Amino acid sequence: MITTYNPEHLGDVLMIILAPNANQQIVTTNKNVTRVSDLSSDKTTGYNIFGIGEKLQIRHKSGQLTLTQKQIDIVNQELKQAGFADELTVEPTKLVIGYVETVTTHPDSDHLHVTETRVANDKTLQIVSGSPNIKENVKVAVAQPGTMMPSGALIWDGELRGVPSAGMIVSGRELRLPGAPDKPGALILPDDFGNVGDSFNFEKAANLYRDNLVDLNY
Repeated sequence: MITTYNPEHLGDVLMIILAPNANQQIVTTNKNVTRVSDLSSDKTTGYNIFGIGEKLQIRHKSGQLTLTQKQIDIVNQELKQAGFADELTVEPTKLVIGYVETVTTHPDSDHLHVTETRVANDKTLQIVSGSPNIKENVKVAVAQPGTMMPSGALIWDGELRGVPSAGMIVSGRELRLPGAPDKPGALILPDDFGNVGDSFNFEKAANLYRDNLVDLNY
């Protein structure tokens, strides 16, 4: 679940993104809530909730939000009052520390690689990477499906040249870290940066390039 709030451009509206937009959608509005769903499956892909900023105490904020359990409870009450059955839950951040366990050559590309990357003790993702410095047995920053990047781009499941890819191994440039080079390349994290599955710590990462803790020789 991705939540954004931008009163300057959209007015007092909380946007909740649950899945990629479908090719054909149904838009249903009841009271102050608009539901967007997939025409073929009726699966909810998102909600827009109007006039909720004061209740959530976010009137003076904008951009992506991480909602607390109390705020999620308020959102669920709004959905219920508008007659919608979905119930949202607090989710951990999708941008985490991962560990690249294997790297193999993509069967249909001379520059892409297929990785098996662990993002939790019991969770490993197949991620296709085009980073020239990708290798096995390193820690990386992983944008799992459902991540909103600093640029506002949304990361979902997809395919690269016919091979499924669940998310993205990201670069320092894509994370907009200070001093990151303006070129492709996975952010290879120091071993002591954190544990696999931990949320990516932007504050801690701010000094990686300044302190020469990232290998740029690729």
